[in-house]
Amino acid sequence: MKANLFKLITLLFSTFIFAQSGHIMQGVGAVNMSMGGAATAQPLDISGAMQWNPAAISTFDGKIIKLDAGLFFSSPELSSSLPPNMLWQPGDFGPGAPGSPAVSGTTKDDRGTSLMPALAFLWGKEDSKHTFGASAFGISGFGVTFPEETNLPTDASGNPNPDWDPNNSNSINWPQSLRGFGLIESDYMLLQVGLSYAYEITDQISIGIQPNFDYAALELAPNPTANPTMAGYPTTDKASAFGYGAQVGVFYDSGSGLKLGASYKTMQKFSELEFENTYLDGSTAKSKFQMDYPAILSLGIGYSTKDIDLAFDFRRVDYENTDGFSETGWTQTGSVAGFGWKNISILSAGLQYKGINKLPLRLGYTYSSNPISNDLAFFNIPATAIIKNAYQFGLSYVVNDSWKVDAVYHYGTSDGSTEGKVLSPQMVSPSNPLGAIPGSSVSYDMTTSMIQFGLSYTF
Repeated sequence: MKANLFKLITLLFSTFIFAQSGHIMQGVGAVNMSMGGAATAQPLDISGAMQWNPAAISTFDGKIIKLDAGLFFSSPELSSSLPPNMLWQPGDFGPGAPGSPAVSGTTKDDRGTSLMPALAFLWGKEDSKHTFGASAFGISGFGVTFPEETNLPTDASGNPNPDWDPNNSNSINWPQSLRGFGLIESDYMLLQVGLSYAYEITDQISIGIQPNFDYAALELAPNPTANPTMAGYPTTDKASAFGYGAQVGVFYDSGSGLKLGASYKTMQKFSELEFENTYLDGSTAKSKFQMDYPAILSLGIGYSTKDIDLAFDFRRVDYENTDGFSETGWTQTGSVAGFGWKNISILSAGLQYKGINKLPLRLGYTYSSNPISNDLAFFNIPATAIIKNAYQFGLSYVVNDSWKVDAVYHYGTSDGSTEGKVLSPQMVSPSNPLGAIPGSSVSYDMTTSMIQFGLSYTF
């Protein structure tokens, strides 16, 4: 029974693909999302509290269950260009074909919509200092589907294509026989199950702890973390890994409107992802890749009046000490060592207006710095979902003392492209350690939109 339940939850969350701040969800559930993800010191619902500060669940009493589900749509675009005299020939590892024209093009993602689920339970009593919670959240994800380019300079045998348009040809998505990547597809998700506990030290101060148990799955086409052969880079099956970590927090409620909170989520340590790779010539091989989840420090401040709730959170995400993100560059065998992400800061702000009976309204904003430096843009093509500015509008309808319905609309933008040079392990030299191709470029940007609904029941 327990195994079947775990499989059901995993199946539900395996459809989850959503990335905002780096590859981290900006919020969990319709209420928390509508506040821009701010909840460290302003817990408006149990999902936001369990995600950002387990100590804050002490503000809730009784037994509460909350389920959220929504549809998320992203529209990333991938562009690249090659300078004149750089047209690759099949099997050519030299500097390029002399006299060839400059090449440029853009490919749009055709992934479609993805599901966003969140489930939380809380148990507490008004006269007790102890509050317990359990949650299952999809807290991280990214995914793209960039189709293989069909406007090609030659066929697989190297015969010139007289109808080729070099001004509308994305060389990154050329087939691997033409030194491109072909179809570029990624699918990553992270499901986290948390067990929360909060203890009220005084009427104003609570502390909390939350052990976390994680499941992650990653699929790549092609797989740049595997060693290439003469047939290029392989595609993979979906590899999975289990992880663990914890979160601790403290929450202060002055009783006169002001609230303060702080929490620290440790790095989530995972087992290695073990890929079953298949190359274009039909050969197979196995490879491993370590990909952990970064530690996050959250600081929050909140203020409440009769009609207004204000929330502001600051987060610092430690990618630079996280396996899978800390290393970068080419290995000696031509595989990619890691994403090479920088630490980022996230600002979340939200406002709730309660002046309308049974219909609270919310506005939220989230800002995130970009973890990808320009010189490493090429290595991060499978994980382009970086949103700098996100805007949310949400509301709830209080049906009665037990039932409440929530909704949110989200719109996000990368606010410009992440851009760098095309890199090649064949171009690596002491003066060019990443193998940058002079005069080339690769860039990507995106917008996101999402509508999500939530339902909570208080027993």
